[in-house]
Amino acid sequence: MKRRAGLSKADRELIAAAAAAIKRRYREDWQEVGAALRTRAGKIFTGVNLDAYLGRMAVCAEAVALGRAIVDRGGAGIDTIVAVRHPPVAEKDQTIAVVSPCGACRELIFDYDPKARVIVPNGRSAAVVTIGDLLPNKYSRGPEQ
Repeated sequence: MKRRAGLSKADRELIAAAAAAIKRRYREDWQEVGAALRTRAGKIFTGVNLDAYLGRMAVCAEAVALGRAIVDRGGAGIDTIVAVRHPPVAEKDQTIAVVSPCGACRELIFDYDPKARVIVPNGRSAAVVTIGDLLPNKYSRGPEQ
């Protein structure tokens, strides 16, 4: 997997937008992940995960951000997306950190923009990869993509 070293100013702003979203809406055991998505047109959309008593009903923060972008901008495409995790209150280290998208979100991001960039953890920092790097051999209903 090719990780691009160093984040751009725009990448750092996207991480800050995701962190701001979860700081505003953090609710222990309910909302712990924030996401931010920048469309190819440059507009930023944020979201937080929606947990539920029935775990299979939960919705990831990336999906919420993508849904907001689709409603507002239609098919503007995903330039870059990032998710961050707010630690539980009892955790000593309260640093909000970049997390990798889950498998379902990887599929969703790829479906909506196979050229999307994704900010992922890279040791104590973060790096940028393409969604294709995170999802080799993507499932397809038809002939190979």
